[in-house]
Amino acid sequence: MFITKESDYAVRMIRALSKKEIGTVKMLSDEELVPHQYSYKILKKLEKAGLVHAYRGTNGGYALARPVSEMTLFDVLAAVEDRLLVTECLGHGFACSRNPQKTDCSVHREFAEIQDALLAMLRAKSLAEIFAR
Repeated sequence: MFITKESDYAVRMIRALSKKEIGTVKMLSDEELVPHQYSYKILKKLEKAGLVHAYRGTNGGYALARPVSEMTLFDVLAAVEDRLLVTECLGHGFACSRNPQKTDCSVHREFAEIQDALLAMLRAKSLAEIFAR
């Protein structure tokens, strides 16, 4: 499964930022119980994906780049995870040792349907809707 601890931490940091104008790494980490050593790495990935802005200097910190009403769980997970796959056999170029003919087997097709459904669910609701629950 591709929802890792890092993904969980990233969603939590976005949630913390949704409640303030700007937040320092220490503030965000402490509020959401995210280890500091992960916070910098995660925020850098979120910044690269265009989900947060970094502000340098004495009054610096991080802020959301756009409202959480315009973000989904998919956006956050895609920012921090290399591959969003439920199984590696869905990856491009995967060579299945059980299927040398390189045809989609029934298990692969089932995983592909599950993958499509999961990705649709991750895109279905905005983070604002999720955080409001």
